Amino acid sequence: MPQDQNPSPGPSVRGRPPMSSRRREVVRMQIARAAVELFTAKGVAATTGDDIAHELGISTRTLWRYFPSKESCVRPLLTDGLDLVADRLRSWPAELSLAEHLERSGALDGGTGAALGAPTLDLIRMTRTEPGLRAVWLEVHHTAEDVFAEAVAERAGATPDTLSVRVQAAAINVALRVASEQLAAGGQHDGNMIGLVQEALTTVGDGLGPLPERRGARNTRT
Repeated sequence: MPQDQNPSPGPSVRGRPPMSSRRREVVRMQIARAAVELFTAKGVAATTGDDIAHELGISTRTLWRYFPSKESCVRPLLTDGLDLVADRLRSWPAELSLAEHLERSGALDGGTGAALGAPTLDLIRMTRTEPGLRAVWLEVHHTAEDVFAEAVAERAGATPDTLSVRVQAAAINVALRVASEQLAAGGQHDGNMIGLVQEALTTVGDGLGPLPERRGARNTRT
């Protein structure tokens, strides 16, 4: 199976210039959206690479030059929002909490985030039941965590492999992932992504503190 990589521009053919980086990213996103539409309408198992290519009017061979499998075709939709958050982390001021900064900088604009439109939410919802899509979803977040660590390290004046930096990057990562999954599942915070992220980050801190005393619990001290 071909590897997941952008097609090499190579020499120009019949005087046509090589495809620009921006154009390649546009095509990748078009493929991602077409794949999600087909997965939603037909199911992942019933959708083939030929189907996705035909939807876009390209050859299947061209499709495999962009992605190694039909499931990986959705990757741009999943990375788009994480790339935006990573960019915002690099300008995170010391006086603001992360949730406040993401809200003010527009990373979670409109409550659902710039990249969390209906197709992306449909996709995230499908990762719960489709192992192939789930693998892509988790791999995307695993890669994002390293990028988050670099941004947090820069803000803290530390190195990306510092324990506190890695833990903070992991906490940000899991908060974004779980918040996105909860938003896709529906019924929480009226579709307010910033509220979900805030709650997720607060839960991380609260969950590592002392547990409240249970009502009626027996005193075991001697």
